[in-house]
Amino acid sequence: MHIRARHYRTGELIDLTCQAGLIHSITPRNDEGEGPNSSFRGWVAPALFDLQINGCHGRAFVSPTLTVEDVVHVVTSFRDHGVSGFCPTLVTGPYEALAHGFTTLRLACEGDQTLARAMPCFHLEGPYISPEDGPRGAHPREHVRPPDLDEFHRWQEAAGGRIRLVTLSPEYDGALRFIERLARDGVVVAIGHTAARPARIREAIRAGARLSTHLGNGSHALLPRHDNYLWEQMAADDLWASFISDGHHLPEAVVRCLLRVKTPARLIVTCDSSSLAGLPPGRHAMWGQELEVLPGGKVVVPGTTFLAGSGDFTDACVAWLLRLREVRLDEALDMAGARPRQLLGLPAVDLAVGSPADLVLFEHDPSGEKTFEVRATVVAGQPV
Repeated sequence: MHIRARHYRTGELIDLTCQAGLIHSITPRNDEGEGPNSSFRGWVAPALFDLQINGCHGRAFVSPTLTVEDVVHVVTSFRDHGVSGFCPTLVTGPYEALAHGFTTLRLACEGDQTLARAMPCFHLEGPYISPEDGPRGAHPREHVRPPDLDEFHRWQEAAGGRIRLVTLSPEYDGALRFIERLARDGVVVAIGHTAARPARIREAIRAGARLSTHLGNGSHALLPRHDNYLWEQMAADDLWASFISDGHHLPEAVVRCLLRVKTPARLIVTCDSSSLAGLPPGRHAMWGQELEVLPGGKVVVPGTTFLAGSGDFTDACVAWLLRLREVRLDEALDMAGARPRQLLGLPAVDLAVGSPADLVLFEHDPSGEKTFEVRATVVAGQPV
């Protein structure tokens, strides 16, 4: 495969060739003339990777009826949005639903190397979170519970050892020992959906927590002005943070503060897509309740402004972030690709000879609305 496009870091026009699933050569160009077997498609960057994908188009990974066909649909749908890989995320629910979800994902990966490549590890978000309104978010309260190492190990066995990210609240008795054990086993522990006091946040970081999950969301509407868990996580240099840059979950000013305090080196863009992502505006039955997708993709409890998950894909979050003009193109794309891979200990993907040829081809107009518009996704050197 031969691609002619602009390098996402430098803006330089390059010819890039792929062979055997890897980048074979990168050659600078001095003009935009068409060469033999070449294609000019705007810009090129490593494909996106999202560490928090719950599903889309009415399909949720935490479901007692999840099928391998559902998994294939989600993987295929995200490739349309420049995402070559992600962490399928299972949220709070009954034991059986999570066990079935992890088992189905494991079987999908074992049966198809393409799916295994797209989902190199899994994310458990809950059920070990705060039961309080606000921090709990849209997670069902009846299934929220304290950390249980035996239960987690059973899920890990069902997943074939692929659970590499766990989001929990450290407020429970025994949570610190749970964090220490997971961290020792190579699992990345994230703080999220928490009502913990700032002192407990510090203790969780010392125990091994490394990430804040969608910082600024899954929290109380009102907090103490200074002494609260948001400031504590924001100030912790040892704690990375993911955030949902869809224009709905966080105000612009909060995103600007996150970018300036954590810096793009410790921030991860996620769309946190729910099973409602990609569905048309209107009311939809999901998770045993009725939710509403508004025009523009915002998902709410009908008749309220209470957010109930995300309706956008990762590329929309990158585009919105770039419209703030707070970070460079390469910084935004690295937060949506290189940074999550780095945190999870996955092999790096870069525009370099010998790197996996997982690429996104896109249009980029820094001064207009089309800051990031996906044209094609390349996986293992093949357009998909």
